[in-house]
Amino acid sequence: MSTENEGFKNADDLTRWVRYLLYAQVIIILISIFSGYLERQLLLDFQNSTYLSQEQAIADAEASDQRQGLVAITYLVIYIVSIICIGKWIYRANYNARQLGAQGMKFSPGWSVGYFFIPILLLWKPFQAMKEIWKASKNPSDWQNEDVDDIVSVWWALWLVSNFLGQYVFKLSLRAQEIEELLRVNTIYMISDIVSILLALSFLSVVKSIYNMQMGHHLDNMRKHVDEWSHSDNETVVRMIK
Repeated sequence: MSTENEGFKNADDLTRWVRYLLYAQVIIILISIFSGYLERQLLLDFQNSTYLSQEQAIADAEASDQRQGLVAITYLVIYIVSIICIGKWIYRANYNARQLGAQGMKFSPGWSVGYFFIPILLLWKPFQAMKEIWKASKNPSDWQNEDVDDIVSVWWALWLVSNFLGQYVFKLSLRAQEIEELLRVNTIYMISDIVSILLALSFLSVVKSIYNMQMGHHLDNMRKHVDEWSHSDNETVVRMIK
């Protein structure tokens, strides 16, 4: 009897939590964009000398800083929890692809996650690992000859752009003092937010696709095992009758 599926670990709950966290990211980023828009209006008011009272200007600036800080902290918490769950999901997806029968995979479950945290190598190794997981999930028995859907490349391109923009806007914000500089930071920050939304949605598509492919193979293998057991039982009954 085939040993496929015997070590397969159900990823229903883990996949569900990854989906929830990606949706939570989208929601908090949308809030961040709205908060950034309010901050931009405040900066424009400062630039155009709209305020008649310095006290009111200071009060609005402090309120804006508090709002932006709260949004940033909330996003950071969601992002950290997301990293943990997504890392566990990638590990599980690689592991399950092997349990479904994929042989000769180059990336281990651990390194499929670990390469995200190694400088330089993180620029391409996680992408290669995810392509391997995709192919092995699509056709475990002959994964080397499978193609990868474009959504995986889209996800990775957005991941690289998002990280570049995040580092760029962080460095820019450290030396921004004038209104014009702060407005530039605000603009790039909102662009980065839009890219982050697209990144979350693209990865959500990757997660759903890999999960569905693996569960499809898992259920097929379970049906084969049931048929084998049923056939074996029938043969036993026939021998007993004889």
